[in-house]
Parts: sequence; C-alpha cells; structure tokens
Amino acid sequence: MNVRKAQIKDVKAIHQLINEYAEQDRMLFRSLTDIYENLQTFSVAELDGRIVGCCALQIIWNDLAEIKSLAVDQKKMGAGVGKALINFAAESAKALGLEKLFALTLEPVFFEKLGFEKVDKNDLPMKVWSDCARCPKQDHCDETAFIKIL
Repeated sequence: MNVRKAQIKDVKAIHQLINEYAEQDRMLFRSLTDIYENLQTFSVAELDGRIVGCCALQIIWNDLAEIKSLAVDQKKMGAGVGKALINFAAESAKALGLEKLFALTLEPVFFEKLGFEKVDKNDLPMKVWSDCARCPKQDHCDETAFIKIL
C-alpha cells in the first residue's frame, strides 16, 4: 500500500469513498467542487492502482490541525489503511510545525488505539467557531472529539 498526497486524478475516488459513508450518516457529504478546492489537504491510500482510503489534514490554528474526511473502502477495513493515513497526516502535521492533531469521529475506539485522547468539544474553540457553527448537525452532533499531541 502506498500513502501519498492526493492528485487531480484521485478526486472522483475520494468523492465516492466519502459519500458512501455520508449516505449512511457516518460522515458529512463533500461535493466534487469542495474536494477540488481542498485537494491540497487530502492524502490517499493506494493499493494495486486503486484508491482504498482518503484523509484530509486541515490546519485550524497555529498549533492545531484536524483530521477530516477519513474514509476507507469497506472491503479494506481492518487492513491498516486508516492507520496508515492517520500516520501520514501526523507526519505531515509535524513537518509543518504543528503540535496537536484532532478529530471529531463516530469511531472512538479507532482513534484511542492510535494514541488520541478524548476531549470535550468545547476544548477546541477554533473548530467550534469555524466549522461547527455551519454544520447541519450542530444542534445534535453525535461525534466525539479526540486529540493527540505530536
């Protein structure tokens, strides 16, 4: 498996992975336009020439970045794809000089296994003010916040 920065040719596969989860209400939808506009934030996991996972790393503040849109082909669950994407994102964040990485997730056990610690969403005010205020799930958010010191 090769984890790398996403390229234009990967956009449709990224879109399909994310929106398969969004259709199950496990992730927020992202349009093709949104993925194209934010392509520089995405990494992909490629196996045998096929995209089997994606993840975005969005800088939130001077010391903080967020893992977003982590999606793994359901046929590859448990094969280390998600872990490889998170590790790639963490290394990218460190290379940028960031100190903390966080995620809002419906998969708390996965993030705990990778050394993330549960935190209150209110401990992430920059996230709450930037994205959460515009989220359709704002008043009934079912995600758990996790953070990792790099």
